Amino acid sequence: MCDLGSGTFRRRSTGGSSPPAPPGGTRRAPEPKGVRHATILITGASDGLGRALAEDLAADGGHTLLLHGRDPERLAEAAAATGGEPYRADLSSLAEVRRLAAGIAARHDRLDVLVNNAGVGFHAEGTRRQTSADGHELRLAVNYLAPVVLTRELLPLLHRAAPSRIVNVASIGQQPLDLDDPELTRGYTDVAAYCRSKLALICHSLDLAGELSGTGITVNSVHPATYMPTAMSRRSGMEVVDSLEQGVAATRRLVDAPETAGVTGRYFEGGKEARAAAEAYDAEYRKRLAEVTASLL
Repeated sequence: MCDLGSGTFRRRSTGGSSPPAPPGGTRRAPEPKGVRHATILITGASDGLGRALAEDLAADGGHTLLLHGRDPERLAEAAAATGGEPYRADLSSLAEVRRLAAGIAARHDRLDVLVNNAGVGFHAEGTRRQTSADGHELRLAVNYLAPVVLTRELLPLLHRAAPSRIVNVASIGQQPLDLDDPELTRGYTDVAAYCRSKLALICHSLDLAGELSGTGITVNSVHPATYMPTAMSRRSGMEVVDSLEQGVAATRRLVDAPETAGVTGRYFEGGKEARAAAEAYDAEYRKRLAEVTASLL
């Protein structure tokens, strides 16, 4: 259930049995790596969590930061503040997503970490149904289809850098995509569209972790923190619950912390492993979702 309207997220229990292993039956990838110089791409790095994560990584030095953003001025400011390389792209266009990947591949032959952070949230007053440049429902396009395509396009660079990491920024607000109406043409709300896109990304993360088992590439998803003081949260009309620093710490733990080296196919809430919605562990649902996704791309 996507429980957002009450102003607080319903926290899922992290106790009890562990979440099942991803397809392939493995919980860890081989060749775990510790902290070292890494080339890291962060989408949505011109504002909010993405920029804060970039600044946190830049403060330690040693990493090459590739920063994606849509607004050229904010992106230039983030690049100047962190020393990162700016890459502008509108992720609501899959052609621009592919151009983004091509631009990165033209300048770099390896990628150690991909952080799929960019996203479109929801508004306190709600919004009418919006579509992307390709005609897809906007939140489905940016929050789900874009990271699926970007990750696929960058897999050769991630393979070259293995052991490497993929971190997908998800949400505790989750709702299953209606596989007969993935574009949410009926009963639309922006909250439902957001929650459906985020659970779809978690499902994809689990499938990709299984697909990449044994390659040295790990895939995890994380709800960094709840209603951080960001523009996305302000537009939602919800009161701040967690700090931006909490979100950065939870995300960075999956980016370069030694204790998460080799961990794959997991979903985290903050710094703790947790269970996502039930559909994430339903192999038949994930299979159908993958088929629907392929038909949209």
